[in-house]
Amino acid sequence: MPPTLTADSLRICLAAFLRSLGVGMTGVLLAIYLSSVGWDVRTVGMLVTVGLSGVAVATLLTSFLADHAGRRRTLVVLGLLTALGALALATTRRLELLLFAAFFGMINGLGRDRGPAYALEQALLPETTTPGRRTYLLAWYGLILDVGLAIGSLLAGVPALLRGHWGWSQQSAYSVAWSISAALALGAAALSATLSSRVEIAAPRLDGPRRLAPNITAESKRRIAKLAALTGMDSLGGGFLTSALLSYWFFRRFGIGEEWLGPLFFGARVANAASHLVAAWLARRIGLVNTMVFTHIPSSVFLLAAALAPNFVWATALFLAREALVEMDVPTRQSYILAVVRPEERAFASGITTLTRNVAYALAPAGAGLAMSGVALASPLILGAGTKIAYDLLLYFSFRRIRPPEELR
Repeated sequence: MPPTLTADSLRICLAAFLRSLGVGMTGVLLAIYLSSVGWDVRTVGMLVTVGLSGVAVATLLTSFLADHAGRRRTLVVLGLLTALGALALATTRRLELLLFAAFFGMINGLGRDRGPAYALEQALLPETTTPGRRTYLLAWYGLILDVGLAIGSLLAGVPALLRGHWGWSQQSAYSVAWSISAALALGAAALSATLSSRVEIAAPRLDGPRRLAPNITAESKRRIAKLAALTGMDSLGGGFLTSALLSYWFFRRFGIGEEWLGPLFFGARVANAASHLVAAWLARRIGLVNTMVFTHIPSSVFLLAAALAPNFVWATALFLAREALVEMDVPTRQSYILAVVRPEERAFASGITTLTRNVAYALAPAGAGLAMSGVALASPLILGAGTKIAYDLLLYFSFRRIRPPEELR
């Protein structure tokens, strides 16, 4: 059963749901849309990299400034910037303007919601529950996000529907989709504005200059640094596997369009969503680190097999099998990171680990685009899976003996 939600945690989850609808749609459509207006895969990869670079910079600023600028205000500003980025896609094809909008509007071709708002929200939620229920609350938060991503993937069929049934032009049909994405971001910002003052942290009284970061213990610094490096490695692998590039791979490899890609990624996100609750159940029995590692490695094996699949049916089956496992490390990793630091260190720990993830996400797509055009179309799938397996092994041997409080009882 879902944990009891406070009014603030409910609003956070609803805002995350609206935001993820837009992210899910953008992840499926972005590369196909840019290809349709004449961009090659290298330029598409560059725009995805620029957008994810904007996400990384915003996450860095959020990590240090959110508690001082105000958490509500930060979430609202992030929502407004996201809306402006989507509106740029709806109104211009000029490369320089889209690159500018991709950075400042944090255009997310990843297909997963892993930005600064996500980092701030996941730091807020554990304060509303007990340590024993923390993993379940984060699992439900992840489930809500993935349901939004799933429905957003179906919304990616809107341009094809408008073209096929009502005769809209290609540009007009895509403009409607990007306008929907902008409206969803505005809705998330409006919900964030209604959060109570209880989500704000009490500013510490300091005799000296104001510190941007909280006082972090030496032990926590070591843990945060090591976790940030490892999760960055995981995200480097994930950066080769953005929804934009995966949908492009299916599009080029098997010749399928939005009418098939939307349902495919809907199925993937439904599998992701269901896996969150299974992960929380499994973590109570075998532990957080074991759950992360022993579900993640098989997911990468399925991805390697999908890269070699002879036809669309086999590729789809292997891809969906991968998606049923790949997100099981998400609520468990979030819970683990927030459990092995002090409560007052959580926002910083969440922000820094999300930052390194977003930096790594930003580095890979441009390289993936080059590899797809210059080496092999399936190169990103193979590189991504191999990097993720290496991450899992390093994580296990580094943290298997460091247990969260609830596993020490």
